[in-house]
Amino acid sequence: MFVLFIAACLIGMSVIELALSWAEYKFRQVPISIPSAVLWGIVFLAGVVVMIKSKALAAWLADKIE
Repeated sequence: MFVLFIAACLIGMSVIELALSWAEYKFRQVPISIPSAVLWGIVFLAGVVVMIKSKALAAWLADKIE
């Protein structure tokens, strides 16, 4: 459950940051920072990968903790 929470946080955080940068571009005409957008895209993809592999990651973490 903790692994799914982390994945959801990564996805949610990246979506919010990308939406805020788009809103700033749309309403204040501030150019979008491409490196920032790419990094948040990578964070989004990392969250998706963690969500897909959550069962295996949870088992791996349980083994490491024991």
